[in-house]
Amino acid sequence: MTKETRIDHIGIATNSLDENSWFWSELGFKQLTDEINIDQGVKIRFFESENTMNHPKIELLEPIGSDSPIGRFIQKKGQGIQQLAISVENIDEMILRLKDKGCKMINESPVEGVSGSRIAFVHPSSTGGVLVELVEKI
Repeated sequence: MTKETRIDHIGIATNSLDENSWFWSELGFKQLTDEINIDQGVKIRFFESENTMNHPKIELLEPIGSDSPIGRFIQKKGQGIQQLAISVENIDEMILRLKDKGCKMINESPVEGVSGSRIAFVHPSSTGGVLVELVEKI
């Protein structure tokens, strides 16, 4: 039996985790531990709802430098929603399926995400303008 398809999290690019966390806390989201992904040049802070069952998390993304993907995103588009992450059971299989359908992938094979996950990004030109992150929890 396969897992149901669900939104894992919504990634929001921000100049400062600390300056933008209050809002999500005020809405009742619980702040989780911060993480850093050196390869992607980003500091990450997740927030989850009290009832986490099938509810997407909020992911705040602060660039470590202006030349990182999030830094470039903020320079080009400003702060805001940067990506929609979808939980998948087998990321390698999903990448192959999407490529077979003509999807343009930013990552042709999975890369390391936070908390031991494997991730890959689908190019917005294949998704109607939305950067989609595929996430496989390990």
